[in-house]
Amino acid sequence: MKVKWSGRFEGYSFAHFKKDLLSGTIVGIIAVPLAMSFAIASGVKPEYGIYTAIIAGILISLLGGSKFQIGGPTGAFVPILLGVVLVYGYENLLIAGLMAGIMLLLMGIFRLGSLIKFIPRPVTVGFTAGIAVIIFTGQIGNFLGLTNMEQHEKFHMNVLEIASNIETVNFYSLLVAIISFALILMAPKVLPKVPGALIGIIVSSFVTVLFLQGHVATIGSTYGAIPNTLPQFHIPEITFERIYMLIGPAFVIAMLGGIESLLSAVVADGMTNSKHNSNRELIGQGVANIVTPFFGGIPATGAIARTATNIKSGAVSPMSGVIHGIFVLVTLLLLAPLAVHIPLASLAPVLMMVAWNMSERHHFAHILKLKSGDSLVLCITFLLTVFMSLTVAVMAGLILAVILFAKSMGDSLTVSKVLPNLDRENGKLQPQIVSDFHDCPQISIYTIEGPLFFGAAEKFEQTMLTIQERPKVFILRMRKVPYIDSTGEEYFRNILQNINSYGGKVFVTNVQPGLEQMLKRSGLYDLMEAEHFYNTTSDAISAACQYIEVNNCIGCTHYAFKECQLLANGIPLSEHEVQAQNKLTEATI
Repeated sequence: MKVKWSGRFEGYSFAHFKKDLLSGTIVGIIAVPLAMSFAIASGVKPEYGIYTAIIAGILISLLGGSKFQIGGPTGAFVPILLGVVLVYGYENLLIAGLMAGIMLLLMGIFRLGSLIKFIPRPVTVGFTAGIAVIIFTGQIGNFLGLTNMEQHEKFHMNVLEIASNIETVNFYSLLVAIISFALILMAPKVLPKVPGALIGIIVSSFVTVLFLQGHVATIGSTYGAIPNTLPQFHIPEITFERIYMLIGPAFVIAMLGGIESLLSAVVADGMTNSKHNSNRELIGQGVANIVTPFFGGIPATGAIARTATNIKSGAVSPMSGVIHGIFVLVTLLLLAPLAVHIPLASLAPVLMMVAWNMSERHHFAHILKLKSGDSLVLCITFLLTVFMSLTVAVMAGLILAVILFAKSMGDSLTVSKVLPNLDRENGKLQPQIVSDFHDCPQISIYTIEGPLFFGAAEKFEQTMLTIQERPKVFILRMRKVPYIDSTGEEYFRNILQNINSYGGKVFVTNVQPGLEQMLKRSGLYDLMEAEHFYNTTSDAISAACQYIEVNNCIGCTHYAFKECQLLANGIPLSEHEVQAQNKLTEATI
């Protein structure tokens, strides 16, 4: 009987399963050493990283919104998790991870997945590069085999710790690290289908066991044996005090997990011409991070490098991610006793390469070369990530990006006075023909371009209220005004009230439907009167000229409008100019 699949498994066949089996196995081979490395770098036992790769890896593949996403512990979490462990302890890390999972689940349920895309690129590049620096420097101690090292939450303290213990360099560890590092770089050139990290760890571990046993720190000598059993179910002690204490760290874990997962899903989309479901992805990540802590696992997210490897290895469906988790489980059950012989110096180059690959160095250099506001946001986010914390860095980066964006949009607002150019057949409205000798003192036309929001509203008001003459009619051309916020509304209201106070009128043209609805909701539409909204500037000019009666026209300093009432009533141009001059003189007196 043929099985019919639906959804993400639609059209799935045994041929597809064979491809998923191969890709899942390859990714599983890569995941085992990385899971242990990330766990150790996060300040917890290596087996907790393996538990995370198994449970979170399977759940994210089954419940997530990307067909190719591989989930598990990642380098991006290392500084955050290490900080939580150092300050609050491992038990509280589990609670923070559980809380982060609930937050991610709620974000997915309330369809907030699309909001992640509004985080500016300089912010993500900045904190990713900062995390890479922290990971890289955090492995210098293991690379050199330094002893008496104490881990600190702050970057500069860890650098000082390295400097103060530099005389304890273990040259055996250094040799092992160099062997592992060299093989990581060279192996892909000789065996492109075999992960270089795996070869580096295996060979350097054999060298240690055969020639350097007892001279190099290993997983076994530092953390003890890794149990080759299934992870045990355990409910951490959850209290209101702990929840209140861990809200901040949990929120950071949730936000970073959401960002990294969706970025990874976007990378997968680009490689496969597919489309992920961002809200479903957050739900899958949430469930995985809720369940994993009950089995001792640390927070997990989508892993960009492993997801890319999964796709390159021929993955067809989420089944490859499930197989990857099962492979890690089998490895734990069968080969855990052998893992105790892996030197920490062998793992250090693996994490250093992870840091190098995630550093976004090309994007970092490109944004830096722009020498723009984005460059400033990038540098601030990067420096605060390294020297303060990811929370402070992201908040500061976002705030600075918003301020710079608001300033840029405010500067883009233009308010220019225009008149019909009667030398052209269509009488096109142009600002350059307005001068002291070519203007109309009673009808002023302004073209407004750009959003009227808090960053530009004051500029709009100052431009309009500094007009020395008091024309009877203002014609505002607003076709290129897409939006008005409450601040822009308030400044606009002040302008209208000022014009109305001396008997002037405001005519508006070319208003977009969306903006018209905003004006109606704010009450500005009624304040300007509905009959003073026109579809074209030509209609508004005609209405304005009719509004200004001939007897009340004080004339123009030069002929400006075809619709001028004096000309419309047959008064010759020469006489019009005389009347205009006389009336201007009278008005001045």
